[in-house]
Amino acid sequence: MNQRMTQGQSDFVFVIGGSNGLHKDVLQRSNYALSFSKMTFPHQMMRVVLIEQVYRAFKIMRGEAYHK
Repeated sequence: MNQRMTQGQSDFVFVIGGSNGLHKDVLQRSNYALSFSKMTFPHQMMRVVLIEQVYRAFKIMRGEAYHK
């Protein structure tokens, strides 16, 4: 994210796939694909995990402390 933001990108779209993953058309349109786990999780849980990881990334990019 930091590299993309440095290059001027300001919009990010995150898509959480279903238990069978994402349709190939969605994957072809994406610039980057990320997998949190090989396990299957409920969408509600992955929303929280995703936002926490984005928050953590911003804290680290800003050089701020992030508790573990």
